[in-house]
Amino acid sequence: MPDTYAVAALDAFVAGLPKAELHLHIEGSLEPELMFALAQRNHIALPFADVEAVRAAYDFSNLQDFLDIYYQGANVLQTEEDFYDLAMAYFRRAAADNVRHAEIFFDPQTHTDRGIPYSVVIDGLWRAAQDAQALNLSVSLIHSFLRHLSEDAAFDSLAMAEPYLDRLVGVGLDSSEVGHPPSKFAGVFAKARDMGLMLCCHAGEEGPPEYVYEALDILEIDRIDHGNRSLEDPLLVARIIDEGLTLTVCPLSNHKLCVVPDLDMHPIPAMLKQGLKATINSDDPAYFGGYVNDNFLALTRRGLISKKDCVTLALNSVDGAFLDPDRRDALRAEIKAYAAGR
Repeated sequence: MPDTYAVAALDAFVAGLPKAELHLHIEGSLEPELMFALAQRNHIALPFADVEAVRAAYDFSNLQDFLDIYYQGANVLQTEEDFYDLAMAYFRRAAADNVRHAEIFFDPQTHTDRGIPYSVVIDGLWRAAQDAQALNLSVSLIHSFLRHLSEDAAFDSLAMAEPYLDRLVGVGLDSSEVGHPPSKFAGVFAKARDMGLMLCCHAGEEGPPEYVYEALDILEIDRIDHGNRSLEDPLLVARIIDEGLTLTVCPLSNHKLCVVPDLDMHPIPAMLKQGLKATINSDDPAYFGGYVNDNFLALTRRGLISKKDCVTLALNSVDGAFLDPDRRDALRAEIKAYAAGR
C-alpha cells in the first residue's frame, strides 16, 4: 500500500512549487458554470439543459470529438468583458496552483470567423493579463492558427494581429492534427518569424514523428507542443535533446483524448530519463478534468515521477518559456529556494 504520509507530503510539495504553464488554450478553460453565465448574459441558447449535461458531454474518444464541443462552447464568448472574465478565471486558478508565469494560446479565427472583431478578443485578454500581475503572475499571449483551415486564412489572421504585435510573444498551430501537417503553414510561420514572433507548434500528439520533423525543419519552431510521438524515433529524440527544445506535455489531456490508453503508461518518465526538456501543462483544463497541479498529481500519485522530477519539470517550464533572462533567472532562483527549503 502507498505511504499515506508520503503521498500527502508530495501533494503539498507540488501545491507550493513555483512553476510556469506553457500549454494552455484559454478557450479550453471555459468551465461549464461560466459557459452558462455568459450564455445568459449574451442571450445565447445552449444545447444543454444544465451544467451536469455539459460535463456528461465531455466524454471524448479522440481529438476531433473534443474539438466539436470546444468550438460550440466558444460561441458564448461575445464581448471584451467575456474574454476578460474567461482569462481572469483561469489566472486565479493558475495563481492558486503557484503558477508564476503563463503563456496562453488563443484561437482568434474561432472568434473572427463568427464576426467577433480581433480587437474585442485581444483587448479582453490583454486587460486580464495586466490585472494578473496582482496575482504574482506574469502572462504572455500566443496567437494560434487553426490548422484545419487554409494557410491563406492564417495569413489573414496574422494580418489582423499586426497592430497588436507588442501584446504577442509568439504564434502557434493547433486544432485537428492528422491530415494537416506543419508544412501546410510554412509561409505564414516564416512571416511571423520575420515579424519578430516566437514559433511553436502542436506536433506528435496524434500526428506521426514526421510531423515533428516538419515542425523543426520547415517551420523552424522554438518549442514543441505535445511531442509525445517523438519517442517513436530515437534519432528525433537525440536531435530534440541536442537542440535543447522544450516539449509542453499535457498528461490529463493525453489520457482524455486517448493519446495514451492509461495514465500509468504516460511517457513523461521516459522523456525525463532520456534527458528531454519535458514540462507538465493542462491544455484545456475545463474539458480534461484538471489544472496544472492536477496534472502533476496524476503522475506523482501513480509513482511515475518523484519530488526531484517535479523540480526538474518546474525548472524546465521556466527554461522553455519565452521570457527575458532576468525574469527567467528570478523564477529559477525561486524554484530552487523552495525546493531547498522543503
